Amino acid sequence: MKQDSRLVRMLHVLIHMGLLGGRETSETIARMLNTNPVVVRRTMSSLRRKGIVGSEGGRGGGWVLLRPLTELTVLDVQTALREDKVLSAGLSSDHPACPVEREANAALVEAFARAEETLIGEFGRLKLSIIADAALADAKKLPARAEPPRQEPIR
Repeated sequence: MKQDSRLVRMLHVLIHMGLLGGRETSETIARMLNTNPVVVRRTMSSLRRKGIVGSEGGRGGGWVLLRPLTELTVLDVQTALREDKVLSAGLSSDHPACPVEREANAALVEAFARAEETLIGEFGRLKLSIIADAALADAKKLPARAEPPRQEPIR
């Protein structure tokens, strides 16, 4: 079963935008995510509807971050991308008269509801600025990139 990675991919994009000036084109984002600009525009339009990003047309246009990372939470992005439940149980309806199936379904629904409540609380507390700060601190630990060797001009 394929997992939905839109949340982490959009967190990646939004944090880069926040750190790099707040503006990117669909083409640049598509290269970053190794996808098509049409997919980027479709996904970013969900964020635009929730006031997270705006779009500007014309030369030098693209997507603009409308809110600072200190004001955005993971929950803001999650709900912009997907308005239904964050978690969902795969329930069975093969044998609706079977008490085992009914009780298994009921137990899963209850457990998923509790987990969803916890996850929503965590997503609501986690600011994008916290992730950005951690990324910057992690980047400082990396060894400096070696400069490519200088090539002498051919005479």
